[in-house]
Amino acid sequence: MTINLPTILTITRIVFIPLMIFFFYLDYEWAPLAASTVFGFAGITDWADGYYARKLGLESRFGAFLDPVADKLIVAAALLLIVEREAEFWITLAAMIIIGREIIISALREWMAETGQRGKVAVAFVGKLKTAAQIAALIFLLYNNTLWGIFPLREVGLILLAVATALTVYSMVIYLKSAFGDE
Repeated sequence: MTINLPTILTITRIVFIPLMIFFFYLDYEWAPLAASTVFGFAGITDWADGYYARKLGLESRFGAFLDPVADKLIVAAALLLIVEREAEFWITLAAMIIIGREIIISALREWMAETGQRGKVAVAFVGKLKTAAQIAALIFLLYNNTLWGIFPLREVGLILLAVATALTVYSMVIYLKSAFGDE
């Protein structure tokens, strides 16, 4: 196991999960901002760990394993918090689609790696767009308020969640076609 800056950033994302949950359940006016800020910092570490791993030549097998695990854990935690608070069919459905896709693609990558074809399911640009929309949506939905009393962040978050869900399905189709396209 290699412990370096990118790995520390990835582990930080996992450590942020209970902190985000703690702030989410606090009954203070500032708590939603704190929960969304913790998630936002986690999103920055998601970008930063990959950037520094490549830039500094610190890529490792452990980091390659842990990074997507950390991503999926914090996104799933945020989605579960939002689903609990909102208790709306389409938000629950969106969360199930996003989490389900992550499970399917993780299993697909593992299977393709076992067959020596991991490169067929490499991260695509649409996956990066999905991640960006998802992170922004979850930041706004965790905050769940207007900005300065005029900018409807919650509603923008709902729109971005719909976009992220559509990109989730689209990217899953791309990954599945890449894996099974020539069969």
